[in-house]
Amino acid sequence: MIDLKPFSSRLLSIEPRMPVWTLVLLALFPLMTGCGKKDQAPPRPAPEVSVISIEPRDTPVVFEFVAQAQSSHQVEIRARINGFLNRRVYREGALVKAGQILFEMDPKPFQAQLDQAKAALARQEAALNVAQSNLARVKPLTSLNALSQRDLDDATGSAHSASAAVEQAKAQVETAMLNLSYCRISSPINGITTAALQQDGAYISMGNNHLATVMALSPIWVNFSLSENEMQKLQNEMAKGFLKAPANNSYEIEILLVDGTVFPHKGRITFADPMYNTKTGTFLIRSSVQNPEGVLRPNQYVRVRLKGITRPGAILVPQQSVQTGAKGHFVWVLQPDDSVRFRPVSVGEWHGNNWFITEGLRAGERVVVEGGLSLQPDLKVRIKPFTGVPSLNPGESEPAADSSRNPASPDKS
Repeated sequence: MIDLKPFSSRLLSIEPRMPVWTLVLLALFPLMTGCGKKDQAPPRPAPEVSVISIEPRDTPVVFEFVAQAQSSHQVEIRARINGFLNRRVYREGALVKAGQILFEMDPKPFQAQLDQAKAALARQEAALNVAQSNLARVKPLTSLNALSQRDLDDATGSAHSASAAVEQAKAQVETAMLNLSYCRISSPINGITTAALQQDGAYISMGNNHLATVMALSPIWVNFSLSENEMQKLQNEMAKGFLKAPANNSYEIEILLVDGTVFPHKGRITFADPMYNTKTGTFLIRSSVQNPEGVLRPNQYVRVRLKGITRPGAILVPQQSVQTGAKGHFVWVLQPDDSVRFRPVSVGEWHGNNWFITEGLRAGERVVVEGGLSLQPDLKVRIKPFTGVPSLNPGESEPAADSSRNPASPDKS
């Protein structure tokens, strides 16, 4: 209880017209004031944050796309003659070598045609010998005026006609030999075979002479496409200097298989379609890749990483340092006195665990990475080292998170 005795004399000396409750408040006011000062909370300590220093540098960027493999040399195996198919020699779906026999057709009719052509040639050669002997006898007799000039002309014409007939017979022999050779149908290239389209014993004519297909596996083409918007964005960024193409447009293609492993052989871009495909709404980009083991197969879907493009003087900050407010993205920047201020920034694409900043930051500025959720403008902070994943070195690169956000392709325009 509060002892009011020391104040009793003061209360009695106050004029009677002052209300009693006022006198009580005046007596208790010093005590109440003293209690408030005793219970005041201590000041809050400065929050602790981790920061990084902005260091612009040329940064390699990688763009990722869905792609499809295509044989670089695809040949339809067709019969060149009409006849019956004796048998299929190769194993369907197997790898074959150039010159390997795939199909055999019935050779007997073509062997008979060759024999007939050879007999006709022998007959014409015999007729030529007779014509040449007759001409040899007529020439001296004509010079002695024993025979007329007309007899010499007839003998000469007969010899020339017989010689032409021999040449024609030789051509027929060559044709018969070719037709006979076409009975053995071989592969013109190294590659993988498809299923046979005609069965043994089928009659082959011009309407069904497609027997199979052989597709080369090495090199193999890997095709990917860019939309019109992606192509335009890439060209605009290169024109503004935000992106830089490699020297001589020597882009490198890295292939990711379905299980995420990296294909051991790198590719190079060999063709960029200058025409816009109205059916797909894209531009086609073709790369050529060595495939000696045949791991990649035609029509197989893979992912490709396009390497070689750099972003000069790029500013990268960790993703957790960028916050979103009512007016867009912002970061907390440290002032020289270790107080913080928020700074609006323009962000680009993701780069691994970092984010490209296109506008809003300069070299040497310090940006808060961790501990920025509870900050307020002009609040002083305590700094601790940033222990997160460091930014990539200039020689390293990581794939873009999303190809639709990160269009890229060689500038072929």
